[in-house]
Amino acid sequence: MPSDEKLSPHFQLSEFTHSQAAARLGLPNEPGPAALNNLRRLAQHLERVREVLGSVPLIISSGYRSVEVNRAVGGAARSAHLAGLAADFTAPRFGTPREVCRALAKAGIPFDQLIYEGTWVHFAVAPAGSAPRGEKLTAVFHAGGPTTYLGGFA
Repeated sequence: MPSDEKLSPHFQLSEFTHSQAAARLGLPNEPGPAALNNLRRLAQHLERVREVLGSVPLIISSGYRSVEVNRAVGGAARSAHLAGLAADFTAPRFGTPREVCRALAKAGIPFDQLIYEGTWVHFAVAPAGSAPRGEKLTAVFHAGGPTTYLGGFA
């Protein structure tokens, strides 16, 4: 599968599979067919996100994660990244991650999870055939401990 496959007008597969941790540790990070289909759906949703934000570029810092990569970065055991259903991104030309979260929540676009994670936004879509939960959360990171989540964008 070519890593430069175009998933949507503004997103390439390589944006969702590039991982500094995978490269540094020599870990595989190639999605299987189901995750690739999910990434195509996710890219279409992110096209709508771009529209809502004034068509500014989104800088994806994390998309698909293999089990090994997810473990290496300390991701949740049931992370939507594992299935190609989530991306972490910033949109600096629009504003801060908190401003992005507020704009997306106000716009009413469907999402499964929208999480303000301090320096980035986590955007997840629901699995095909499932209704999106519309969860709006703020991540609270604890040194040496598990991340906790607050409702809304604190």
